[in-house]
Amino acid sequence: GLVLGIYSTEKDEGAAQFTSAGDAFDRLVSGKLRELLSVCGPSLKKGKTRTFHGLHQDFLSVVVVGLGKKNAGVNDQENWNEGKENIRAAVAAGCRQIQDLEIPCVEVDPCGDAQAAAEGAVLGLHEYNDLKQKKKPVVTPQLHGSAESEAWQKGVIYAEGQNLARYLMEAPANYITPIKFAEHIEQKLRSFSNVKVHIRPESWIATQQMGAFLSVAKGSTEPPIFLEIHYLGGANTNDPPLVFVGKGVTFDSGGISLKPSSGMDAMRADMGGAATVCSAIVTAAALNLPLNIIGLAPLCENMPSGKANKPGDVVRAKNGKTIQVDNTDAEGRLLLADALCYAHNFNARAIVNAATLTGAMDVALGSAATGVFTNSSWLWTHLYEASVLTGDRVWRMPLFEHYTKQVTDCPLADLSNIGKYSRAGGACTAAAFLKEFVTASHWAHLDIAGVMSNKDEVPYLRKGMAGRPTRTLVEFAARLSQDSHN
Repeated sequence: GLVLGIYSTEKDEGAAQFTSAGDAFDRLVSGKLRELLSVCGPSLKKGKTRTFHGLHQDFLSVVVVGLGKKNAGVNDQENWNEGKENIRAAVAAGCRQIQDLEIPCVEVDPCGDAQAAAEGAVLGLHEYNDLKQKKKPVVTPQLHGSAESEAWQKGVIYAEGQNLARYLMEAPANYITPIKFAEHIEQKLRSFSNVKVHIRPESWIATQQMGAFLSVAKGSTEPPIFLEIHYLGGANTNDPPLVFVGKGVTFDSGGISLKPSSGMDAMRADMGGAATVCSAIVTAAALNLPLNIIGLAPLCENMPSGKANKPGDVVRAKNGKTIQVDNTDAEGRLLLADALCYAHNFNARAIVNAATLTGAMDVALGSAATGVFTNSSWLWTHLYEASVLTGDRVWRMPLFEHYTKQVTDCPLADLSNIGKYSRAGGACTAAAFLKEFVTASHWAHLDIAGVMSNKDEVPYLRKGMAGRPTRTLVEFAARLSQDSHN
């Protein structure tokens, strides 16, 4: 199969405007493609497709996809590069058409941005069907033509990184337990000589005095794991690393503060923070990015049992602060509290944590963007600029003292794990809680609860767990590595 792009013209009449690959193919078939398009009715709208068969012996089917306006660039209202997003969406739609036709291989028009085209193809075709007997036919996308092959390959690596996070988040919790998560990541990193993976057992977690993390883990029969990854891509292995921290709750029942049963199955993806940061490191290694990155993922289940945390219990975090656990379903911040304390051991350039932390974040932004709480404008700018390119957007949220008071005003301990006005500003009080475990001057907390899954909002992702914002984290790391070069 072949996917070719076409730009929309200002008015419906006027000759179709092909990409250069589309033009070349049309010449190859003596203008037949243009002719067929002109008799098919109005011009192709953005993201829509038309399929033609038997035009050329090399291609059983040719899918023409609408790319929207030519030269669409950064849209300041939308905070993304519209041209790149249009290509991703169009190519994904075209590749799915080829898959529906059960054609095993598709060549993709680079559409003027081979990286975006590759991302659209690889992200658009991904589906978790490991456990089904009846699977969709596998389609292998490749670049049409020989120009831009480096950019295409980069796009494939970016998209495969996000697909790894999607795979981990989508897989059932009995298949991705804490130890299996760690082993899966270790296996992905095995071939890189500049990566070390440490799978730390419960005994190690105890010696680190991570009392908050252990208090969550003890409710489950699955032992907790602390996954620590060192990627040494920098010219000097002693250069300060970027430290990624990800919440790794492989299943979240809510504990004693049990969640409602409806939709609880989606809590197999409550390790989305760990999945995205670990996948970002796998991607950085594949791209051979010239910087050092450390990944930290506290992994456990949050289950109700006779050993589980009870509302009102007080636990002690690694830095000595005591925490009153007023709601056992606000457990992610307990894991992260200890992991963030540990992250300070590495003299980090920046600490970035990601977590499906609060339903309140989903209420605030929905699936449009990841909420970012940060104490560093420098860090915010880098994350924001990266997200404009990837189309996987971020939006800055407040870290006001106003919210800190709501978690530090606590009857029995230094901190409560929920804000005292219960639901008001829930994402903000959670961020304020985390800030109590951070002394680094460049720290960002990404609340990814709203972008955890995709219904139909992102056209180049199928329904299911989204693996967002993995590509934004990779792009951010890439920008940081350029920074250290200059």
